[in-house]
Amino acid sequence: MKRYGLIGMPLVHSFSQRYFTEKFAKESITAEYNLYPLEKIEDVVDLIERTQDLKGFNVTIPYKQQIIPYLDELDADAAEVGAVNVVRISMKDGKRYLKGFNSDIYGFYNSIKPLLKPDIHKKALILGTGGASKAVKTMLKKLGIEFVFVSRTAKEGQLTYADLDKSVMDEYKVIVNCSPLGTFPNIDTCPDIPYDMITPEHLAFDLVYNPEETLFLKKAKAQGATVKNGLEMLHLQAEGAWRYWNE
Repeated sequence: MKRYGLIGMPLVHSFSQRYFTEKFAKESITAEYNLYPLEKIEDVVDLIERTQDLKGFNVTIPYKQQIIPYLDELDADAAEVGAVNVVRISMKDGKRYLKGFNSDIYGFYNSIKPLLKPDIHKKALILGTGGASKAVKTMLKKLGIEFVFVSRTAKEGQLTYADLDKSVMDEYKVIVNCSPLGTFPNIDTCPDIPYDMITPEHLAFDLVYNPEETLFLKKAKAQGATVKNGLEMLHLQAEGAWRYWNE
C-alpha cells in the first residue's frame, strides 16, 4: 500500500484528502491519502520515520516555507517561489531522499493560459503579497506578462490600492486576487479596487474557490470582464502533485 498525505495545521477542511481518495477509487489505484496535522514542523521527521510506506505528501499552511530545511533537493520553480506544497519521498544510496516542488505554479499556468489574449493581456496586477502571490509571480514571468504587486501598505516597487487610477487600470488588463478576501464565510468582502474602471477587455482571476463566485468576480463580471475562480487551479495543482510523485 502506497501512502500519501497532507501536513499542516489545522487540517479540518481538506480538499486534498477528498480529491485523492476519490481519484484512487475511480482509477483503481492501490493507495491511501491521510491527514497528518503537525503541531510543529519538527514533527515531520518522526512522521516520515514511523510511516515507512509514505511516498509523498502535500504541504499547506503554515509549513510551505518551514519544510524547506528538511528537504534534500528543491525543484527550480519551488526554489524561485520560496515555498513548497509537494514533497516526493524516494530512496537514494539506501536513504530516504526528499525533493520539494510547487504545483501551485502548474495549476495557475494551465488554468489561466487558455483565457489570455496576447495582444491585450500584457500586464497584470497581483492583489496581495502573501505566499500564493509568489507562485503567481513566477508563472506570470513564464507567460511573459509584466506584473506589479498591489498591497495595502506602501512599499518600493509595488502599488497601493489608492494608486489604482484609470491610467493604471487601462494599462493592466489582468487582475489576479491572491488575497483571502471574499472567502467563505466572509463572502461580503472584496479587494478595494475601482471596479467601475474594469472593462470587457479585463481578465479577473480569483484564487478563491469558495464561494464559486466571489464578490470580486461578481463586480468584475458586471463590467463585462472575463472571470475565473480558483477551483480548476486547485484540481490542476492536485494532479500536478500526483505527477511529481510518480515521475
